[in-house]
Amino acid sequence: TPSGSVPVLHASEYHYEYTACDSLGSRWRVAVPHTPGLCTGLPDPIKGTECSFSCKAGQFLDMKDQSCKPCAEGRYSLGTGIRFDEWDELPHGFASIATNLEIDNSFSESLENCTTSTWVPLGDYVASNTDECTATLMYAVNLKQSGTVSFEYIYPDSSIIFEFFVQNDQCQPTVEESRWMRTTEKGWELHSVELSRGNNVLYWRTTAFSVWSKVPKPVLVRNIGITGVAYTSECFPCKAGTYAATSGSSFCKLCPANSYSSKGATSCQQCAPDAYSDQGSSSCKPRPPCTDKDYFSTHTACDASGETQLMFKWAEPKTCSEDLPTAVQLPPSGVKTKCPPCNPGFFKTNSSACEPCPSGSYSNGSGCISCAAGTEPVLGFEYKWWNTLPANMETTVLSGINFEYKGIAGWEVAGDYIYTAAGASDNDFMILTMVVPGFRPPQSVMEDVENKEVARITFVFETVCSVNCELYFMVGVNSRPNTPVETWKGSKGKQSYTYIIEKNATMSFTWAFQRTAYHEAGRKYTNDIVKLYSINVTNVMDGVASYCRLCALESSGSCTSCPSGNYIDRASGACHPCTPSTYLKAHQPYGSQACIPCGPGTKSNKIHSLCYNDCRFSLDKDGRTLEYDFSALPNSTSFAGGPSFTSKGLKYFHHFSISLCGNHGRKMATCTDNVTDMRVSDGEAEFSKSVTSYVCQSIIVPSDVMGYKTIVSSQPVSLADRVVGVTTDTALDNITSLPEHFSPENVGLTDVIFFYRSNDVTQSCSSGRATAIRLRCDPLKTGSGALSVPSKCPDGTCDGCTFHFLWETSAACPLCSAYDYHAIVSACLGGIQRTTYVWREPKLCTGGVPLPEQKVSICKTMDFWLKVGISAGTCAAVLLTVMTCYFWKKNQKLEYKYSKLVMNSTAKDSELPAADSCAIMEGEDVEDDLIFTSKKSLFGKIKSFTSKVGARPLCCCWGSSCHQLPRSQASL
Repeated sequence: TPSGSVPVLHASEYHYEYTACDSLGSRWRVAVPHTPGLCTGLPDPIKGTECSFSCKAGQFLDMKDQSCKPCAEGRYSLGTGIRFDEWDELPHGFASIATNLEIDNSFSESLENCTTSTWVPLGDYVASNTDECTATLMYAVNLKQSGTVSFEYIYPDSSIIFEFFVQNDQCQPTVEESRWMRTTEKGWELHSVELSRGNNVLYWRTTAFSVWSKVPKPVLVRNIGITGVAYTSECFPCKAGTYAATSGSSFCKLCPANSYSSKGATSCQQCAPDAYSDQGSSSCKPRPPCTDKDYFSTHTACDASGETQLMFKWAEPKTCSEDLPTAVQLPPSGVKTKCPPCNPGFFKTNSSACEPCPSGSYSNGSGCISCAAGTEPVLGFEYKWWNTLPANMETTVLSGINFEYKGIAGWEVAGDYIYTAAGASDNDFMILTMVVPGFRPPQSVMEDVENKEVARITFVFETVCSVNCELYFMVGVNSRPNTPVETWKGSKGKQSYTYIIEKNATMSFTWAFQRTAYHEAGRKYTNDIVKLYSINVTNVMDGVASYCRLCALESSGSCTSCPSGNYIDRASGACHPCTPSTYLKAHQPYGSQACIPCGPGTKSNKIHSLCYNDCRFSLDKDGRTLEYDFSALPNSTSFAGGPSFTSKGLKYFHHFSISLCGNHGRKMATCTDNVTDMRVSDGEAEFSKSVTSYVCQSIIVPSDVMGYKTIVSSQPVSLADRVVGVTTDTALDNITSLPEHFSPENVGLTDVIFFYRSNDVTQSCSSGRATAIRLRCDPLKTGSGALSVPSKCPDGTCDGCTFHFLWETSAACPLCSAYDYHAIVSACLGGIQRTTYVWREPKLCTGGVPLPEQKVSICKTMDFWLKVGISAGTCAAVLLTVMTCYFWKKNQKLEYKYSKLVMNSTAKDSELPAADSCAIMEGEDVEDDLIFTSKKSLFGKIKSFTSKVGARPLCCCWGSSCHQLPRSQASL
């Protein structure tokens, strides 16, 4: 350059950038040197494009002339967006942090345990944590215009709460229903959320509630794309394993299997014949020699001659080589054998295909037979011969690596069973799905709103495993995601499992088998298989029949349904009602023996579909009848046991909801799972993950989400679906409520025990779960009282199957009767006497007969009667004294006269006294002379004397002569 002139920098020594936007939305394009400090020789700044300017997807902004140009082959752009699809490490700008969910100072050390519980990049995707720590994946972005964020995710396990939300400039979270993610069961699902202009912070947050021993499956996220960001001045090269064959691409395509590509490729290279690769591979692997683990056996469909042939197939995709020295060859096909019969309800056509029998007929797999008069076909599906896959079943394979569905069969038919074929790798999921369009239960089931068994599915299976394989049985309702209902681990002998269907809807049943959760190259455990021998579904709409059953007959002779609570007489086909306090266990029952007696303390409902207790109970004890009324207790109550802690210090509670009597058999206790269904639309509320029963249990975790507390409820389980009985005995129907679980009972008053059973049959509880609730009288605990669980079993159960509760309340006391009180009579005060009634202590009764009112009666005081007694006694004593003196004086005179008569008689022995007749008159009793000589008592003498003297005439003597005179002349 000329001397003194400024050197002009070469275009490779600087790049262009835009200045920050001003208040008018404009900016300048400036040149920025690669070497700091160089400020001369740069192009002058020029007016830039508007801040809202952006290019379309597949284009980039050429800063030199500020125009949009298409991306070259092998490269792509999102226009105004960015995409994160490589997760070998955490991309720039992302942050992954772990915190402890429960804020509890006593477990501050748990935060240290959570430091490693973060989102982990695993190549094609990023995986969440699987413990009770809270893992958060964050990304902050500034949008120049409104945009979107989209990502693909897999969320298979409801034991994890997974939420995605966005915070804006004011750090306020977006309140959207999409915040709480829904579980997925069909591979990767796309989720998209609109973003506002300005700063946005994206949060992916997970917390597992794995209070059981089972470790949940992690949440997986991939292909995070954000639109609305600033311009992109360059296109991104396609990552290895992908390619872009044309210019202006907005994404890169995956290389097909057995091909590969490097970064920025415009096409994929084929692998050599002795090598292979999976889809989207960046390199090829050498083919190993084929072994007996790389093929499986199957049966051909029946030919026109009714024969089938055993054949062997290479497992797809075939990754082994037959040409290596140690490789095994595919065995030859077997000889043709006769086809197995068709499944029950089907018949064989001329082409040896199996077709369903027409309506009103049945078959055992050969020919169709019309049902006889007075019978009807029993509709359902019964699969026990497996020559071809039934029309309502399909099979596939879900990759255990990238969770993509593969177009290969995961199950193969084998005559008398269907089994899992060899997958692409040992951690693939072998999927078998059966769809049932609906059910046609009997009319009695439609009317029964509580004990609603619409249908049931029963299957017989066997697992043969050398490692820790898992078989999942899942149920989906109305195309909603499948929910696992049972899991079997390891080898299991041939056994049967039954699932009760309680909703009349389109149902899907899925069997998924995974040989191992760990991925290794090649196939090592192909011989680990599941065998399904038979599948039986009842009451299927438009199903087939394997037999006909007796039905109730109309007058015309056609079949009809019996009214609810009626059984069918086998001889006449007539309907007869069940006797009171019995229930019908089977649908379309036959004979009076189908009416089963209710348990003690219960009675049947009107349609005899179940037995219930009306919150009343009677007990004969010690010659009296105790009446109980539990209706004062609430229809539904809940309580939580003591806190429990996981190994990481997360506090959780076992939450129980109890409806003691229900409402005439209608169960009122509800437990929910709000982990994945925190926002369920009204139309789907019926199918939300909730349980309604007499007693149910859920796991409650106090959750700190976005700065406010919300209770998280998960894993609801029914503990009591039907009442077995109410009694004071400690055992009923093989359910035992041991008294030693709780403190001693009241003296003289035993506990009343409610016994229940659930319908859920599990591997550990072959008879289903059971519950025993002890009701104990405690007059001091009014209202709902207090509920408790055994101190030795804080989870409410000691064996995992039988749950024990103690309910102490005054409402559990018997109704009061006249026996429970006694009378207290007061003294007579002021002429008034009071009778007061008081309860016997301790008072162990409630309600019933009220305490009688106090009685008041008029009485005479003790002083009055004492005066009357003394006066009467004194009068009697005076009268007696006077009479005694009088008669004593009279007696003295008579004795004197008598003595004088005797002496006169003695002096003149030869002559009789003149007044002889005056002494003893003719006809008088000689005994009268003994009046005064006999030894009588004083009163005896008085009595004898008065009786005789009153009747005898008086003798009047003058000198020596005596004369008898009448008493009227006594004055002479």
